[in-house]
Amino acid sequence: MKVLQAAVARLLSTIVAIFGIAIIVFVVVRIVPGNPIAMMLPPGATADDIGRLEAFYGLDKSIPEQFAIWLGNALQGDLGTSISLRRDVLDLVLGRLPATLELSALALVFALAAGFALAIAGARYRGSPAEAGIDIVNGIGLSVPDFLWGLFLILLFGVVWPVFHISGRITPQADLPFATQFFLAESIVRLRFDLAADLLAHMLMPALALSLPLAAMIGRLLKQSLKETLHLDYVETARTRGYSENAVIFSEALGNALLPTLTLIGVQFTFLIGGTVIIERLFSYEGLGNMAIDAVINRDLPLIQGIVLVFAVIVTVVNLAVDLTYAMLNPRLRRG
Repeated sequence: MKVLQAAVARLLSTIVAIFGIAIIVFVVVRIVPGNPIAMMLPPGATADDIGRLEAFYGLDKSIPEQFAIWLGNALQGDLGTSISLRRDVLDLVLGRLPATLELSALALVFALAAGFALAIAGARYRGSPAEAGIDIVNGIGLSVPDFLWGLFLILLFGVVWPVFHISGRITPQADLPFATQFFLAESIVRLRFDLAADLLAHMLMPALALSLPLAAMIGRLLKQSLKETLHLDYVETARTRGYSENAVIFSEALGNALLPTLTLIGVQFTFLIGGTVIIERLFSYEGLGNMAIDAVINRDLPLIQGIVLVFAVIVTVVNLAVDLTYAMLNPRLRRG
């Protein structure tokens, strides 16, 4: 019952949060100085020319009227037409979103692998120089933001030792045999490992740049949780039964230590998705974040609103999924 109540309450708060974000973004992009219509027209355009285009895009109405029209259309799946690209916003967003999701998912895999390895090694060799070295590695990972990691990786593997791709999503080819924009997933399903290898070679550097700070956070928190769990009575009982230290960590302590870490992973994954905006630009990766920067530069109001709305939905849905997962894994809530 408690899990169901928590799910309903969290779902309602998610809907309210998305609505609030939509209002804030809609108002902010309209009060920022600059006229996107004037940027579209040549220097000799008259006020009548500007007025006709503003009427076409609905920018001649008041902000509340514009929001009501946009919200009504958005609820029907119509996010408007891009001012700079002259294409449907939803089509543009859905065309770039898979690239960003695949990059974020790969970065999360890297972060989980590295973070869990650091945490388990730190807990296994607690109190030794190895743990001190792991703490230093975690500290470095936490102190350097992802875009600086990106610049470092570009300098190292693009200039000093050019062995990896540092721009683009895939090597240009005459005919890409993809039915969807989920290139990596589709290439694996179709057993086109040559294309999958090429995609991974392009995604490796940006994914690594995104994953390093998150890996350090996971490593630090999970290690601390493991160290606390390893002193509990039921863990000590497992030791007296002859369990090895590795068996104690994996079979007895890790499950309980994961609960606080799960919340961190969910929250930080949403920041990881947001971090793709800068990283995609840095690596010329053809994702939604790169498009967002172009939309801001061009003052493309419908495209900005569509991108931010999609990001907001993804973030709130991920947070909702994490909260529900935590509630199902928490024995106190399950018993309620």
